[in-house]
Amino acid sequence: MTGGKGAGKLRLVLASTSVYRKQLLERLGVPFTVAAPNIDESPLPGESAADLVGRLARTKAEVVARRSTHSLVIGSDQLAMCGRDVLGKPGSGDRAIAQLKSLSGHRVVFNTAVHVVLSDSGTNEGHLDVTTVHFRRLSDEEIRRYVARDKPYDSAGGFKVEALGISLFDKVDSHDPTALVGLPLIWLAAVLRKHGFTVP
Repeated sequence: MTGGKGAGKLRLVLASTSVYRKQLLERLGVPFTVAAPNIDESPLPGESAADLVGRLARTKAEVVARRSTHSLVIGSDQLAMCGRDVLGKPGSGDRAIAQLKSLSGHRVVFNTAVHVVLSDSGTNEGHLDVTTVHFRRLSDEEIRRYVARDKPYDSAGGFKVEALGISLFDKVDSHDPTALVGLPLIWLAAVLRKHGFTVP
């Protein structure tokens, strides 16, 4: 979605190049532009998952806000963990299969942060959603069949919850189902309304 202005000529900017976040924000029907934050996403020593995603979401929004005017800038970040192990994007079919085998029967916790910054004033606020995914006991054949169909190579944890990945779970504990995909829309929609955008 390109261009456009909200109420009071405030523009909306998504500080992300993620296709999934772009698709989620498009659901709200508010015109926006996309800008790449290009930041260092390395964790700090001893930084918790919640602190890391919160810091990165805020930094992304602040970096883009500094080069924007009359804009509300949205930054977001997500980290998936199984126990103490951070789950990255598998990048290939074989790695996705191996990752899902290790997750079978276990819980995965997703920390998803979103932060908004008003470019003109620097005013900002953020939110953290914690989602717990409970995986079923998966057979090797189920995993291979799933990976072949969904090709979840670019998804943290090796699954796409918005597609066939939902069939891999026993249950999902979350306050906002969109947080698992990468952007908590319930909180974000309320913030946009507060700043004069029409949602829906």
